[in-house]
Amino acid sequence: MMKRLLVLPLALTASPALAAGDTFVSLANTDFVVLIAFLIFLGILLYFGVPKQLSGMLDKRAADIRSELDEARALRDEAQGLLASYERKQKDVQEQADRIVANARDEANRAAEQAKADIATSVDRRMAAAEEQIASAQAAAIRDVRNRAVVVAVEAAREVISRQLSEEQANRMIDSSIDTVGAKLH
Repeated sequence: MMKRLLVLPLALTASPALAAGDTFVSLANTDFVVLIAFLIFLGILLYFGVPKQLSGMLDKRAADIRSELDEARALRDEAQGLLASYERKQKDVQEQADRIVANARDEANRAAEQAKADIATSVDRRMAAAEEQIASAQAAAIRDVRNRAVVVAVEAAREVISRQLSEEQANRMIDSSIDTVGAKLH
């Protein structure tokens, strides 16, 4: 670095201003004074290690940026992992929901079939009960008709007998019937 500092003033002394005959190395020459001030400034910067500090600061900033990038990558990887996990969970939940719907559909079909069977059984039972009621009503009607026929026959027989029997014969028949009924009851 020091060699460069020495080469720089020499290169400046071989400037076109010297070739023209003007004296460059003079405090009256503002270019020379600015050059000296600049060189002193550079020397002070080098003496206090400003380039090293700047380099250290830049290295520190690069390391901070690198660590932030690493952290961002880690966060991105974690987010992708979480996303994949949630997608798997969503897929599992969707499959479970599909199974629940399928089971519900199957259960509804089974319930409908059972309801059909129950209705058919109920209809058969009601038909049997109705047939029994019809048979019972028919038997009752036949009994009523027979009873009525018996009553009508008895009335007709009584009337015929009362016309043909005398009162004395009727009284004997009644007495005989009472005796017969009395004997059968005891």
